[in-house]
Amino acid sequence: MRILIVGAGATGGYFGAQLARAGRDVTFLVRPKRADLLRERGLRIIGLGREQILEPRLITAPDLAEPYDLILFSVKATGLDHALDDVAPAVGPSTVIVPFLNGMAHMDALNRRFGAQRVFGGVVILVTTVNAEGDIVQFTPLSSMAVGEQDGSATDRLAAVVAAVSGAGFEASAAGDIIASMWHKWAFISTVGAMTTLGRGTVGEITAVPGGAQLGPAVLAEAAAVTAACGVPLPQTTLDSTTATVTRRGSDFGSSMSRDAMDGLPTEVEHILGDFTARARAHGVATPLLDLATLQLRVHERRLSSAVR
Repeated sequence: MRILIVGAGATGGYFGAQLARAGRDVTFLVRPKRADLLRERGLRIIGLGREQILEPRLITAPDLAEPYDLILFSVKATGLDHALDDVAPAVGPSTVIVPFLNGMAHMDALNRRFGAQRVFGGVVILVTTVNAEGDIVQFTPLSSMAVGEQDGSATDRLAAVVAAVSGAGFEASAAGDIIASMWHKWAFISTVGAMTTLGRGTVGEITAVPGGAQLGPAVLAEAAAVTAACGVPLPQTTLDSTTATVTRRGSDFGSSMSRDAMDGLPTEVEHILGDFTARARAHGVATPLLDLATLQLRVHERRLSSAVR
């Protein structure tokens, strides 16, 4: 199975590298600047006391001319529209597209552009970032990938996709209700993103101060109310595990969204918190803490835009 990874950032770069190291036919679709860096330094994954270096097979949009069997779509939500145009020549009649973006708005965009019959849902669990040198830094051993048909059916092509990504050093599975899994992850990253944005620190830094241990559960209660109103209630196991994550003292866990903001970088605020709070308003759900975090990040984005002008 010929696999195209759209993007070679923290998520796409990591999973694509593992698949390539496992002998899969993997090509990375990247922008020219990223291609130059990867050709010079290789695709490097560091952290956890190890370093992996891969010489990846690369392609840029002007050279993309034939369809692939499987496209793993992993770009920042802010680059989605551009990536849809770039990847179009690689989408054929039997191509399966699996996106690993945050939130849910990208599903509508992919369905409109390529047809829902070609698009799976996907959820990855991974804690990574890209450092100033362009290397992927992995913070924890957690790495998993779940994929599924949008209607939850168990199909031969789903089995083929799972087989293609299995045995590559991370957990791969078929999800019976991938849309619910995507909503559950959205609620989790919205909770952690809003908490660490409001607290301007890691979970451990926030819980170490008076009142800090109550912030995470309060944000989670808002997120759970939103998903329930949208018809996807969070199961008790998810509520319990998320509560444990956001109240763990000494934890250095944070969110990429708040890290990006503190580093002066653009964030995915509109695709994660903006869309989430818009759905809350549509259902009459009050989300004052999520709204405040969204406001803070929008001010950050406006400041960045003003600096560019």
